[in-house]
This record gives sequence, C-alpha cells and structure tokens, in this order.
Amino acid sequence: MEKFKKEIPYLLIALLPFAYLAYIWSSLPQKVPMHWNASGEIDRWGDKTETIIIPILTVGLSYFLLLVIPKIDPKGKLQNMGNKLNAFRMILTFFMSALALFILYSIQQEKSDPVFIFIIVGLLFAFTGNYFKTLKPNYFLGIRTPWTLENEEIWKKTHILGGKLWFVGGILMALTFLLPKAFQLYTFLGITAVISIIPIVYSYLEFRKIKKQ
Repeated sequence: MEKFKKEIPYLLIALLPFAYLAYIWSSLPQKVPMHWNASGEIDRWGDKTETIIIPILTVGLSYFLLLVIPKIDPKGKLQNMGNKLNAFRMILTFFMSALALFILYSIQQEKSDPVFIFIIVGLLFAFTGNYFKTLKPNYFLGIRTPWTLENEEIWKKTHILGGKLWFVGGILMALTFLLPKAFQLYTFLGITAVISIIPIVYSYLEFRKIKKQ
C-alpha cells in the first residue's frame, strides 16, 4: 500500500492524456488528422480510434518502462539512485504527458504548429541532460556505448559532457521558434544529431586513450 501511495503522483500525471481523450471523445469526428508535415499541414487522416494509441505510446509506455526497468537492472544501480531516479521519472512522465496532450489537442482542433513539439522535446532534452551526471552505469538509461559500459570512468566523463550538450542543445531546440519557419525543422534535427553523435565519439576516443596508457 505504501508503494502504491508513492506512485499516485506519477499515475495522476500519466493518466491526464487518457482523461482528456475521454473528455473530447464524443466531440471528435469519425475521421481525424493523424499526422502533419513540417509546415503544419495535415498529410494523413485516420479513424478516431487510432487516437487511443497516442497516450499509450507516449506517457503510458514511458511510465511503464521506468517503473519496470529499475527492477530488472542486473547491476541494481538504478534502484540505488533513490530520489534522483524518482525526480527523473517525474520529469519524463510530465513531458510525455504534455506531448500527448498537445497532440490530442491538435487532433481536436485539426491544426498543429510543430514548434510546440520542438519546445516540449527541447525542454525534455535539457532536463534529461541535467540528470545525466547522476546516472550510474546501467544497460537501460543514458549514453550506452560499448566503451561507456566497459569502463565506469568513461561512463562518468561521457555523461558529464553529454549532460552539458543535452542541456544546452535542448534549450536551443526550445528556442527554434525564434527562427523563420523554413529553418526550424532543420535546426532542430541538426542540434539533435550533434548532441547525439559527439558523446558517442567522445566515449570511443576516451577508450582509445585509456587503452594506449
């Protein structure tokens, strides 16, 4: 019972998109927009029953995975993070719930501005990066390369660098709304590539350096 009480805040946030979908369900037409292109134009329609997949694949899946993964982590490092892991869970659940709510709202209104997704995802990157330095070596969360999993020191250094990159990159992603529409998507994708590739290359170079020593 005590464990369930601790889960209530996470559950309430995770269930928000499901509650919102139930609230708007009767007002949705049978055919609803299910995808928009980079310009915010609808390029795919679907049956409204497809909308159920949205909260399941966003907040539902992330909540379930973060609930189960610490329990099956063979090294048990995630469970030892305690409140830091709980804070990370809360942040991810909140942003995934916000993303699902925005998508469902866009479907209801039959219009969407991709910049809001850039803001939500950018802030998620920033907050996630802020927690990188607290992550212990594990097989599920973080920058998991053959070299970070091989050496704890490489894991630590890579996550310090990666955390800084994700934080700054996430803020820049969120600020893409200041750019002309034509540059927003490409800037977002470019930043994503940079903050993803650099930590991987860095972990390999650190491994080479240690191997030479």
